[in-house]
Amino acid sequence: MPESSPDPRAVAAAVTAAPQPMFWSIRRELWESRSLYIAPLAVAAVILIGFIVSMIGLPERRRAVLLLDLVHQRAAIEKPYDIAAVLIMATAFIVAVFYCLDALHGERRDRSILFWKSLPVSDLTTVLSKASIPLVVLPLVAFATTIVMQLIMLLMMNAVLLRSGVSATTFTQLPLAQHSLILLYGLIVFALWHAPVYGWLLLVSGWARRSAFLWAVLPPIAIAMAEKIAFNTWYFGSMLKYRLGGGFEEAFSGSPHPGVPPTVALEQLEPLRFLTSSGLWIGLAFAAVFLAAAVRQRRSREPI
Repeated sequence: MPESSPDPRAVAAAVTAAPQPMFWSIRRELWESRSLYIAPLAVAAVILIGFIVSMIGLPERRRAVLLLDLVHQRAAIEKPYDIAAVLIMATAFIVAVFYCLDALHGERRDRSILFWKSLPVSDLTTVLSKASIPLVVLPLVAFATTIVMQLIMLLMMNAVLLRSGVSATTFTQLPLAQHSLILLYGLIVFALWHAPVYGWLLLVSGWARRSAFLWAVLPPIAIAMAEKIAFNTWYFGSMLKYRLGGGFEEAFSGSPHPGVPPTVALEQLEPLRFLTSSGLWIGLAFAAVFLAAAVRQRRSREPI
């Protein structure tokens, strides 16, 4: 009897049931590292509590703000929202640093690397899934947390102003769509700019037997100090400073309103200058080298 042709529905089911190593590796990181989303939520809760306390006397302060010109009005109204966004972004960066330091070191310390290596998941997939947490997952968590937090702040502020009889002009003076775009742009910028930092931390995490934080921090500091002592120059230290904070200078232009409290407007975004900056691409090249070294290193590393 000739063999019958395969049922299309069975073929489709087999394709659907195909394993997705990268997807499940990322899910594993979220299961094992709950601080990735608990820490931003906890900081957001603290910010909201502080914001509620700050609303004491809000109507009087808003009446004083409405007497200012439009530029200063906007800066004063947007200030608490900008501060909240910066705090969430800083929290996401700190969580990313400590996650990277423990990502490969932790599985060697608790000997779970023996179990994970027994699964049909390559070292490349494992390292890339861990690198995707600070580069993709944490920025998305920070973005969603900040948007929800700012919306709650907006609703509470307008409710207080309406009850006190003050015109609640925050809805019209606070462009949420522009704020969301600026926030998303900033998160993408800092994720790409700090990619070599995360790559270096993952490399140290997979190499160090103990005190991964010290091994990650002390060598760059020692190199900078040795250069200063030997040559009385500070090139390496300046490079480290540029890598940590230079992304803002490359991605944003100066304030269009000098003398106004600092805030970021849509016209300050410079995506073309950022994408064409040599610092970005040199950093990404180093990040690729660090990740490749981490992949190669994981193939031969044993439990601590």
